[in-house]
Amino acid sequence: MQVSLGIILGAVGLIAVYFWSLYNSLVRESTQIDEAWGQIDVQLKRRADLIPNLVESVKGYAKHEKSVFTEVTHARTALMKAGTPATSAQANDMLTGALKSLFAVAEAYPQLKANENFVHLQKELSDTEDKVAYARQYYNTQLMEYNVKVKTFPNTLFVRSFGFAEKEFFKTDATDRKSVKVDLH
Repeated sequence: MQVSLGIILGAVGLIAVYFWSLYNSLVRESTQIDEAWGQIDVQLKRRADLIPNLVESVKGYAKHEKSVFTEVTHARTALMKAGTPATSAQANDMLTGALKSLFAVAEAYPQLKANENFVHLQKELSDTEDKVAYARQYYNTQLMEYNVKVKTFPNTLFVRSFGFAEKEFFKTDATDRKSVKVDLH
């Protein structure tokens, strides 16, 4: 009798340790995802803060390009208001497209391309773009590990009752995945 009671208590103890371990690991991974998202958010804000200075630099040379400036301003506003990874990714893609238009305008003004302030802002923006890419990669890696834990058996039977669910990746638009054609002629 005592042996079977010991076996039952041992099994209950192992099950309790499993649930305790599962819950704690999900809390840890969810917190890491939140921290990784915070890093993306910081870099997107930094990027958004650089945009008005960049627009002002270009405005001084290309005053008649109002539609481009409006497009950049709207895209920046959308990025600042975005709250989820999906809306942030969509707003980020919109801002990337608007910035491409802004830089296309800048190409038509050789004096602007030589302006030290404009060149500095371009470099800062490029640096920030790299930081966004690294932060997005880190976020998606953390998210993948979390989602695998949430979706694997037997965890999938219990994680929803703990309040955990699969989360969405920070994805780029299909147009951003196309290869860039470089023509040096």
